[in-house]
Amino acid sequence: METGFTKWIIVITVVMCCLLELIDTSIVNVALTQMMGNLSATQQEVTWVVASYGIANVIVIPMTGFLAEQFGRRNYYLFSVILFTLASMACGQSTNIWELVAFRFIQGIGGGALMATSQAILIDTFPPRQLPLGQALFGMGVIIGPTIGPTLGGYIVDNYDWPWIFYVNVPVGILAAIFTIMFIRDPERIKNAVRRPFGQIDWAGAFLLVLGVGSLQLVLEQGESEDWFESFYIVSFTVLAVVGLVGFIVRELTAKDPIVDLRVLTRSRNLSIGAFLSFVLGFGLFASVFVFPIFCQRILGFTAAQTGFILLPSALLSGMMMPIVGKMIQGGVPQKVLLPIGFGIFFVFSYWMSTQLSPTAGEDDFFWPLMLRGFGLALLFLPITTMSLSGLSGKDAGQAAGLTGMIRQLGGSFGVALVGTYLERSIATNRVALLPNISLYDPETQQRLQAFTGAFMGKGSSLLQAQQQAYAALEGTLMKQVSIITYGQIFLLIGSFFLICVPLVLLIRTARPGEKVDLNAAH
Repeated sequence: METGFTKWIIVITVVMCCLLELIDTSIVNVALTQMMGNLSATQQEVTWVVASYGIANVIVIPMTGFLAEQFGRRNYYLFSVILFTLASMACGQSTNIWELVAFRFIQGIGGGALMATSQAILIDTFPPRQLPLGQALFGMGVIIGPTIGPTLGGYIVDNYDWPWIFYVNVPVGILAAIFTIMFIRDPERIKNAVRRPFGQIDWAGAFLLVLGVGSLQLVLEQGESEDWFESFYIVSFTVLAVVGLVGFIVRELTAKDPIVDLRVLTRSRNLSIGAFLSFVLGFGLFASVFVFPIFCQRILGFTAAQTGFILLPSALLSGMMMPIVGKMIQGGVPQKVLLPIGFGIFFVFSYWMSTQLSPTAGEDDFFWPLMLRGFGLALLFLPITTMSLSGLSGKDAGQAAGLTGMIRQLGGSFGVALVGTYLERSIATNRVALLPNISLYDPETQQRLQAFTGAFMGKGSSLLQAQQQAYAALEGTLMKQVSIITYGQIFLLIGSFFLICVPLVLLIRTARPGEKVDLNAAH
């Protein structure tokens, strides 16, 4: 265990890297339009800038336990920091879209390792009595990172040029690499780990993991833009995902030295439940962060930076709540108590948000619902993490940490994909449902058209032009109302998904007296 100045330098280093990795999952979203213009890319091509990073992330995260033991955790972490930094510089220097996509994939390989390994380094840095603080600091990065990405990206794009969303990583990465060399050390268990000969590594498992998880992430990232299973391309990668995942599961359950030991799921009921709850947490975290900015920017006309600043206070509240929740768990408050409260709060947040959506809504209307969201997430993240790892030790804890991290990322990808699809398709359905309420024979509709026509004629339009503009304005009013109904339905669906998970909490095994979570083994 490190103490004093060294401990806090390590904390600053790894939290900084964790934040960088998660910020980069969402920071590019606000710069895609500018990239299209500068790199002469189509809408379809530029989506790969986001997809390639997510695919690389979700492939690397479950393998970090094996890679850290094989090469040494400090060496692997240092390599990942340098790879992420160099790839960030290369992204900013890209001269065409496919260069950028390739460097984003490499950046994602380094970033996935930073995310998974930072947790282990933080935990090893704190003595057992301060483990909740270490977990809380990691949780701050997980919750805050995706939230401030659009804010930071919006500010950079508004004031500079898109390459700077990558260049800002470089000085932080250089500093993190220097601090890693100077201060981070491997624990004894990693130093004494037996390295597998090159020929004995589970290459088949690694290949099936890349094929299955990579194809699944690609389908989730690209499915909406390709019209899902109407596309041969999506159908083909869905088949590859199924083949790869089934093969990966069979291989890892039967191999002598699997690269990802799935048998740990059969040895721990809490881990199996925790893996599913991690999926739900990722779904809610990323889906709500995805849909709210779209509503603010499309319907209310907010900028990306404005939207980010609205989300920021709730993310900061989650961060501040983490140490408090950690102390509660340390003091003996069961996860069985905290988790239902967290799920219930998230449902209330979702319902509250669905009632606040209107064409005239302002920042103040969303402040308290979003603060409630931040409070609920704080009551979910730490209890799910500690419950998942309870009763595990050594390599099992490390494998469990990697699996839950991967599943949380996949949950986020499913959330964004499903919400995006529901949004596009339900807007059309809801428009058809509302059309019978608008009729040229309806006095209210006629009055509205006359008011629009008079207003446009007052601005200098001819009668014919004013009538055409009035019909367009009526259509715009209809579509705005349709959109508000659809966004409200989405929030209710997200909240309902959380609510139906509450009964699963009853299956959690209560820790035996004196049983502790071996988080020191997690990487």
